[in-house]
Amino acid sequence: MSSTFTVHKTIAEINEKIRQGKAVILNASEMTRLVRKEGKVKAARHVDVVTTGTFSPMCSSGLLFNIGQQPPTIKTSKVWLNGVPCYAGLAAVDSYLGATEPSEEDPLNKVYPGQFQYGGGHVIEDLVKGKRIHLKAEAYGTDCYPRKAIEKNISIHELRDAILLNPRNSYQNYNCAINKTNKLKYTYMGPLKSKIGNANYATAGELSPLFNDPYFKTIGLGTKIFLGGGIGHVIGQGTQHVPNPKRTERGLPLSASGTLMVKGDLKGMHPRYLRGVSIVGYGCSLAVGLGIPIPILNEEMAWFTGVADSDIQVPIADYGEDYPNGQPSPYGHVSFDQLKKGTIHIEGKEVPTTPLTSYTMSLEVAEELKRWIQEGRFFLTEAQEPIPAE
Repeated sequence: MSSTFTVHKTIAEINEKIRQGKAVILNASEMTRLVRKEGKVKAARHVDVVTTGTFSPMCSSGLLFNIGQQPPTIKTSKVWLNGVPCYAGLAAVDSYLGATEPSEEDPLNKVYPGQFQYGGGHVIEDLVKGKRIHLKAEAYGTDCYPRKAIEKNISIHELRDAILLNPRNSYQNYNCAINKTNKLKYTYMGPLKSKIGNANYATAGELSPLFNDPYFKTIGLGTKIFLGGGIGHVIGQGTQHVPNPKRTERGLPLSASGTLMVKGDLKGMHPRYLRGVSIVGYGCSLAVGLGIPIPILNEEMAWFTGVADSDIQVPIADYGEDYPNGQPSPYGHVSFDQLKKGTIHIEGKEVPTTPLTSYTMSLEVAEELKRWIQEGRFFLTEAQEPIPAE
């Protein structure tokens, strides 16, 4: 697209309009309708911020926490929260709890398919709910850290620090999962029936944050976001980030591509937007509510945020044989609006579809962020470093 724009705004100017209560804020679906009706230039002149949202299991999530010191001091080597192992090889009382870590007593898939009823994601949810959880820590003892054990019940407010630190969230696109084999398969995309008996997908479509800024024009290091019902920040590209995927004419990736690494203070978050997840036969996870405000700096950003469900092409992948063996799947793509209708056609067969991402909750995230901005409680930030996108 041309670098010469009719509309020119800055984030500072938009923030001033927010302070004055004059900023025009639309959620991503509202912006799609406006761009289709009025065009990108009129939409850019009228709208200042577009809010996006997603609520979906995000396995690469976790809690960085510090239990604080009390006499006698300790250098923990093993830590458990409600029986879920944490990684303690950081510093004296720093540990990290992964969302997918199961309870130490979980039979896993020894009793197949495993139920995975409690894990790291559930601990995080319980902490945000204000529940008291059981802390157990062991140490080998040193001259400066002589204590060798701690065991007590604590709440989130008794943790010195509790930081939601997620290495990979908010995938820019993701697979529609099917199973061509003759056997039911249990996957992180949910149970997949044999002989393409169902198709599961995970994206919020036109509401999804990274579909609304496909080239990361406004999202980067330091971007302030809605995270888990509280305030978070983007701290860079996430793991498995793919900067240069094949794209449509609108710039939308045709495969799983961009990701974000994010963080926020867990003590300011809400359990409605952070929920432990049990995926039968696979494991535990954490459903995360994440929303990003997109400043409409020019008509290019209006065009990007005008993306519609019908523009988004989701790749279809066979999780029965192709995916576990690292092989490409030859089933092409399906539009997101077709997935939302509840059935798609694959090899002449009508296949029911099921979302892992909650569209209702994704819209709620976008609307809640919109309300924060309208009330002057949330201001935009300039990205300090771009995320690679080409």
